[in-house]
Amino acid sequence: MIRHIVALRFRGEIDAASKAGFYADLAGLRGHLGGILDFRSFSNISPEEPVVHGMRDLFWFDFNDAAARDAYLADPAHQAIGARLVAACEGGIAGLLVMDVAL
Repeated sequence: MIRHIVALRFRGEIDAASKAGFYADLAGLRGHLGGILDFRSFSNISPEEPVVHGMRDLFWFDFNDAAARDAYLADPAHQAIGARLVAACEGGIAGLLVMDVAL
């Protein structure tokens, strides 16, 4: 299983409703693509502000395997949502951190 983790530093004007919309769109990919086992979104509540680097939001997908993750990465619907996320993050792409781990 592959866990695809994305941490986000949203721009200050991005409100909770906008964030919920992003997460709903991402969750909808589960019905669109095969191999997605789970999707979750969270708020980072760590008090360690110096090492949080402003990344107060995150989500993850669990995929069956690397092939399912790769299909997600190449999918046009995912890429469209990703472009909107980049635009909503402080500093654009610098406002996201992506990690994939094998579980």
